[in-house]
Amino acid sequence: MVQLVHTIKAVRDAVADARRRGLKAGLVPTMGALHDGHGSLIEAARRECGYVVVSIFVNPLQFGPTEDYDRYPRTLERDVAYCGEKGADLVFAPEVREMYPSPSLTFVSVEKITDTLCGASRPGHFRGVATVVSKLFNIVLPDVAYFGQKDAQQAAVIKRMVSDLNFPLTVAVVPTFREPDGLAMSSRNRYLSKEDRQAALVLYRSLQGAMSLLEHGERRPDVIRSYLRSTIEAEPRARLDYADVVDPETMQPVTEIEGDVLLVVAAYFGEARLIDNMLFSLPVR
Repeated sequence: MVQLVHTIKAVRDAVADARRRGLKAGLVPTMGALHDGHGSLIEAARRECGYVVVSIFVNPLQFGPTEDYDRYPRTLERDVAYCGEKGADLVFAPEVREMYPSPSLTFVSVEKITDTLCGASRPGHFRGVATVVSKLFNIVLPDVAYFGQKDAQQAAVIKRMVSDLNFPLTVAVVPTFREPDGLAMSSRNRYLSKEDRQAALVLYRSLQGAMSLLEHGERRPDVIRSYLRSTIEAEPRARLDYADVVDPETMQPVTEIEGDVLLVVAAYFGEARLIDNMLFSLPVR
């Protein structure tokens, strides 16, 4: 049965006990409102680790002043039950005052990777992400931490932070989990009206079309960018944020397509801002 704790001491004691029993610890950081995309992360942790911790914390540091912090869905009771179904051992659900007992004067900032895409659209967002994730790493001390490919820029930021700051853990990135019609699962999907939910499929459709161009030999990044943008802009209910072809490690736009490139898109549907991506790999000449 999954255990629910709310304090740093309690989660540290529980993980320490697991380590005394020789168990490898896996961490799945979340903001709650869990869905099957999160479930795929928990399942991956369950397969690979003897002790699985899921954190549920809506982190105020990663929300801008006009964003949806106050109305972000909070469904703790349901989430804890879901974690139990997926095989988690412990849910760490701290209050804000537990994570930030006094105003923060120390932050973690990863440069360059955060200059583009969601970093440009949401100033300060990734500083908040890197700060809270570093705190979670120091609290839980996991052997492996699990993140989703849907949030590719976030995963790149965390991987670079772990490398640069010598965190003694591995970052595992799990493939994007999709609805049957292709829409990437997101806690923000619940904001969508029926009409916007249907319109949001243009993100997946644009990525599929761009991948098809690449698979049929197109190698001009600007042609792929133009295709992504025009496809999304043709959907009346979509407000394009970005569409680009970037290096998957630096998140900078590429000037040629070779090795691994990441197709990335983001758009608003009603009040919901959704993101998606696909990775294309081409052998280096």
